[in-house]
Amino acid sequence: MEISDKTLKFLLNMQQNEINEHHVYLNLVKFVKKEDDKKVLTDIANEELIHAKTLEKYTNKKLKPQKLKVLKFFILSVIFGYTFVIKIMEGGEKNAEYIYSKIVEEVPDAKKIAFDEDEHENRLIAILDEERLKYIGSMVLGLSDALVEISGTLAGLSFALQNNKLVALSGIITGISATLSMASSEYLSAKSDGDKNAFKSSLYTGIIYLLTVSFLITPYLIFPNDKCVYALITMIIIVICIIFIFTYYVSVAKSLPFRNRFFEMVSISLTVAGISFFIGILVKNFLGIDI
Repeated sequence: MEISDKTLKFLLNMQQNEINEHHVYLNLVKFVKKEDDKKVLTDIANEELIHAKTLEKYTNKKLKPQKLKVLKFFILSVIFGYTFVIKIMEGGEKNAEYIYSKIVEEVPDAKKIAFDEDEHENRLIAILDEERLKYIGSMVLGLSDALVEISGTLAGLSFALQNNKLVALSGIITGISATLSMASSEYLSAKSDGDKNAFKSSLYTGIIYLLTVSFLITPYLIFPNDKCVYALITMIIIVICIIFIFTYYVSVAKSLPFRNRFFEMVSISLTVAGISFFIGILVKNFLGIDI
């Protein structure tokens, strides 16, 4: 049967995706510890290659992997973990599975490919046991507390001190103290709940807290001392970016809704920062301090 231009265009796109995913899955094997899980990913990678070769019979074109896309997923695997990448690819395979089922009359092999894609989803879900996802709660605790506490502190100090270096110094001291306090509290809380991995929970909380503090203080180290407003605005933009990235990561990795969680965290962080800023104004005027 003659293949329509629309179907051919789709097949070329899917052929490219299949060859890309073949290489992405082979890269993901490097991040998985269990041998059984490595075999699952290797088998799926090989099946993706078979799909690409099957589609090649219909398109009459031999495609090479798109190196930038493969590299992008590799970098995402390093930063966010293999579960995040698998979830993104899983979403793409669901769409592909649906479209494959619609072109069976023109492409008889599409039925087998659609079935394989469905099987991939089931097999991938079974191996999603990444360690870092077990500590999402600890990471959220460290992130949310740092965003609210440190952004509020820096906003208040920005007007009270009006000196970026002094604000940065105060932020660093406060941030380090708060990091140790949060990590200790998380350890004691997890320990009291009988968690055998209490130390890891506190470690994830502390690391996320300290990283967040570092990002928020950076504008005050970059801008000149008298440019507090610029540093404050940049810090707020960083807060929103951090919330966006982390919320997106959690929503993808844990299959949770994104919009409500994002706006909730942004609203809380910005409200606290705004209140702290005005408290800084009141305290400065009340005490009559001029630095």
